[in-house]
Amino acid sequence: MSLVLDPTAQDLLFREARTANTFTDDPVTEEQVQAIYDLVKFGPTAFNQSPLRVVLVRSAEARARLLPHMSEGNRAKTGTAPLVAVLAADNEFHEELPALLPHFPQAKDFFADRPVREGSAGINAALQAAYFIIGVRAAGLAAGPMTGFDPAGVQQEFLDADHTPLMVVNIGRPGPDAWYPRSPRLDFAQVVTTV
Repeated sequence: MSLVLDPTAQDLLFREARTANTFTDDPVTEEQVQAIYDLVKFGPTAFNQSPLRVVLVRSAEARARLLPHMSEGNRAKTGTAPLVAVLAADNEFHEELPALLPHFPQAKDFFADRPVREGSAGINAALQAAYFIIGVRAAGLAAGPMTGFDPAGVQQEFLDADHTPLMVVNIGRPGPDAWYPRSPRLDFAQVVTTV
């Protein structure tokens, strides 16, 4: 069976996709970031809640504030990536639902309780984070997503109590020795069960 998506695109987005560990000095432009967002914003989320929020870390000052919160093994690559994105879940996403789901005005009521919002925001923002990484690859750039950081420190430095950091993503063109060897993947039978 074949997929509808062109094999070259399959390779770009999935088969050859790797976590980049080094980057060139080539800048990531605002136009590239806008194009990535303009693509990935169409990825579906429950109730169209779209809870992902992105903080772009560009300046040397902001980078200096981020690096102490990164795990030691992630500091050098985060320090040299042309662009770093902090991806977070907006736990107050329900405030945007009247505009995002105008045909269902009572949708906001489903998320009146904070714990319900946080759970839904976390799941759906993680889904959007995956869309974001694929969008970076679709732009011909490399992504280096990382969860090795101090969430409380990143939240205090760049966000507020209503936003939960999910991951930090280094973005740019891959540099020398950017890739570790490809690790094995699980077989279909190890993952899929038919009942």
